Amino acid sequence: MKAKHQRLVLGLLALAAIVGAGLLALSALKDQAAFFYAPGDVAGKPLPLGKAVRLGGMVESGSLKREADGVSIHFTVTDGLAKVPVAFRGVTPDLFREGSGVVAEGRFNPDGSFAADNLLAKHDERYMPPQMAGKMHKTETLEK
Repeated sequence: MKAKHQRLVLGLLALAAIVGAGLLALSALKDQAAFFYAPGDVAGKPLPLGKAVRLGGMVESGSLKREADGVSIHFTVTDGLAKVPVAFRGVTPDLFREGSGVVAEGRFNPDGSFAADNLLAKHDERYMPPQMAGKMHKTETLEK
């Protein structure tokens, strides 16, 4: 076989290996991918039932209700356009409260509610823990 043909065969084998590795990676990640929805995105549209998704928005003020067991909560997520009731069982993040941003990971129920498996509390880009905020202000005054 000529050197030119050998290089062509090796190039095709390398290309086939890269394509195969990409397909294998995509099939492995298929179950891990979760789409992000806001309440307004699903209002009046067919719900993605049976798929792992993320629901994001603001926790509506006055909607947070804690069950007697201490770990189950019910609240409403809104984006100003629509509202989705959410049920969660577990420990909530420290930043989770009414009026704050939240991303809930879980699944939609046929009745339009959302069953969350995990909650992620969102904060703005200027967030700083209270302990650090006091130290930062002291440092700024010392530098001036």
